[in-house]
Amino acid sequence: MIAEFLPGNRLTLLNSGNEYFPALLAALESARHEIFLESYIFADDAIGHEVANALCRAAQRGVEVNVTVDGFGARNFAADFLPRFADAGVRALFYRRELSTFRLKRHRLRRLHRKLVVVDAKVAFVGGINIVDDNNAPEHMRPRFDYAVQIEGPVLQQVHRAVRRMWEIVSWANFRRRFRLHADAAPCIEIAGSQHAAFLIRDNIRHRNDILNAYIDAIDAAESEILIANAYFLPGVRFGRALYAAAKRGVRISILLQGKTDHPLLRYATQALYHTALKTGIRIFEYERSFMHAKVAVIDGEWATVGSSNIDPFSLLLAKEANVVAKDRRFAGELRASLKEAIANGAREMLPDDLSRQPWHSRLLRWLSYGVVRAMVGIAGYGHRHWHAEEQTHPVRKG
Repeated sequence: MIAEFLPGNRLTLLNSGNEYFPALLAALESARHEIFLESYIFADDAIGHEVANALCRAAQRGVEVNVTVDGFGARNFAADFLPRFADAGVRALFYRRELSTFRLKRHRLRRLHRKLVVVDAKVAFVGGINIVDDNNAPEHMRPRFDYAVQIEGPVLQQVHRAVRRMWEIVSWANFRRRFRLHADAAPCIEIAGSQHAAFLIRDNIRHRNDILNAYIDAIDAAESEILIANAYFLPGVRFGRALYAAAKRGVRISILLQGKTDHPLLRYATQALYHTALKTGIRIFEYERSFMHAKVAVIDGEWATVGSSNIDPFSLLLAKEANVVAKDRRFAGELRASLKEAIANGAREMLPDDLSRQPWHSRLLRWLSYGVVRAMVGIAGYGHRHWHAEEQTHPVRKG
């Protein structure tokens, strides 16, 4: 589906947990009617308990609180939070709860990776930040670097519709814990600002390629600059061709990736692509100050996206994801400035000489990692057939 941009929004960029959690907690404390919260991770740490306490207080004052967590990413949730939530009246559900050993099957890899909060259909939060403390990481990787957006205005209708729909689907699938929502009256949302924005999701029904298509449309239209920061970057054929075509027509492309990672296999697989990218003129930077978890981009200083979707086959073909896309120079400029600062003060540029000095066994490790990741996607049922069928369905535009 084509992104539906709505005017009249106010978007507030939130850099990492230091900015995100105070804004989120303030919104939760002000809730009067309903709260929807979706998170891949809900950690047993200081932030996790602070958010949980705010949700319990809201439920105790009569707010309908609906929490959905991923059954794999938040597998600690049942022991750490569910009893307290049940006592307070917080309604909580698992998306595909893991009750046995994780096996590499397609349905096991379909995770709820969205990070969404909607409060009273008046304010929403969209981004890549889980309910987890920025410092809940190995010491050398602290603090976590990520982004979210606080949204007010008409685009909230799209977010509100998505969280209600997810709640209904997960509730129906949980036979023992079916929670009904109040009647779905379309929220009356007023103009809050002057920014144009759209809300996009990725699922396996009507929105398989919405986020991917939005990226590629923006890349194909790029005239001067593409700036991408993505934690797990392993693009498919369409995305790669679009980037290379943009580079060949003179667009400046910079990609900020992880220098410190929690998934070495994916990082090694990504590094296998560096040589070709650098030959095309794409600049690659690895963020080394701390653990980068961002999934954002800015194109031509006007188009910008912040969300949960990585640019890899797991996010773009399997997981449920959510991104907000803005067409606004002020918002895009703020995100661009933040990314430029991160590159200047926390990243190292990868140069052709760095790659040529790598020993043969290091290069072999990276290509083997790339092959393993692609094989994993194939085993899950999304290998060559799906990756390239999607390419034929949506051919790359030339020029």
